[in-house]
Amino acid sequence: MKKKINSEWIIKATLIGFLISLIFTLGSEIALKNVSLLWGIGVALFFITLGVIFDMLGTAITAAKIQPFNSMAAAKIKGGKTAVCLIKNASKVASFLNDIVGDICGIISGSIGLVLAISIHQQYNINLLSITLLTTSTIAALTIGGKALGKELALSKNVLIISSFAKTVTLFKKEN
Repeated sequence: MKKKINSEWIIKATLIGFLISLIFTLGSEIALKNVSLLWGIGVALFFITLGVIFDMLGTAITAAKIQPFNSMAAAKIKGGKTAVCLIKNASKVASFLNDIVGDICGIISGSIGLVLAISIHQQYNINLLSITLLTTSTIAALTIGGKALGKELALSKNVLIISSFAKTVTLFKKEN
């Protein structure tokens, strides 16, 4: 029996992705407006780190077994019910965390890298192609290395990661 494609979720994910990208891009543009090179590097590192964290969370949720979280929920441990809900909706949650937030952060950090390269070129008269290659390659390497580390942690420590994330979510959304 074939599973029906959830077109409604795909449309929602696309629209959510557009809105988050718009907000993140606007935020990074404001943060980078007439600022120092060091601040720009900090903003790029922030987006790289955010992308790595969200990718790790999505991977942990898709890799997790539900049993420990059912036990947490039954024992009324804070975050238990939220964790169960996250795991039961792993496809949508991982799509949001990995693809929407994680990928948007990757795109934005790459764009910031280009802005940084142009700024370095203008301030220090370094060859634009060379500095662009160096900047974007560094951002790509940090993102890839960070996500590789995040996936390793997500697979080996998913109970700790998910329970911590679920407890954080309960600060903003009450458990049912």
